[in-house]
Amino acid sequence: MPEHLKVEDLNIAIFENRSIMGASAAQMIATKINELLATQAIVNIIFAAAPSQNEVLIALREKNIDWSRINAFHMDEYIGLPLDAPQSFGAFLRNILFAHVGFRSVNYINGNASDIILECERYEALLKAFPTDIVCMGIGENGHLAFNDPPVADFKDTQWVKMVDLDLVCRQQQVNDGCFETLAAVPTQALTLTIPTLMRGKHLFCVVPGKTKQQAIYNTLNQNIVELYPSTILRTHPNSILILDEVSAALL
Repeated sequence: MPEHLKVEDLNIAIFENRSIMGASAAQMIATKINELLATQAIVNIIFAAAPSQNEVLIALREKNIDWSRINAFHMDEYIGLPLDAPQSFGAFLRNILFAHVGFRSVNYINGNASDIILECERYEALLKAFPTDIVCMGIGENGHLAFNDPPVADFKDTQWVKMVDLDLVCRQQQVNDGCFETLAAVPTQALTLTIPTLMRGKHLFCVVPGKTKQQAIYNTLNQNIVELYPSTILRTHPNSILILDEVSAALL
């Protein structure tokens, strides 16, 4: 049986291993999707793109869900990568989930837009038109949510989508995750949904396995709620759950 904790408003579930964690998270998300579909015509979901999400996204596509009533969004994208580059977050999500089920719509962030400001405004308009029901997210090694690294995280950000410079820890994580061979190959800028945009989601499911996330998880639950530790903001959301394996939870 999983261990259940709560820190302020944030629920925490700790599972024996990464495989059980992923399957359990997918079941939680599928249950919530179907609950929402019982009372509303469509459901709008923001997905994170990262290897930490592999198990949950693969399991999710096997669930009995009417995907034709779901609009899909993602939370960040590199600037300057080819759209079909395997490291592109849009390509990652297309390969692991979007191409496997029949969404009502899939809305990609274009990191190659000729006018980045207009692209931010375009995606903001979509998010406003389709208010977020569910966010499926992770936490970075530096505590980031999406690409809101500590230097650029702003809990009161007035922007919905913005261009950011990626900090060194964030870029090194992309190498640690096996997404890029060298630090020099990792882009230095990206587009990201801001923290207030993510927090507007009605239900947050935050899936964080693995040894490299141990300190970030400790900080999330023990540090003051400040931008230096972006993920601490999760403790203020009334419908949020942090889903861990025993490895990522080892410092708790």
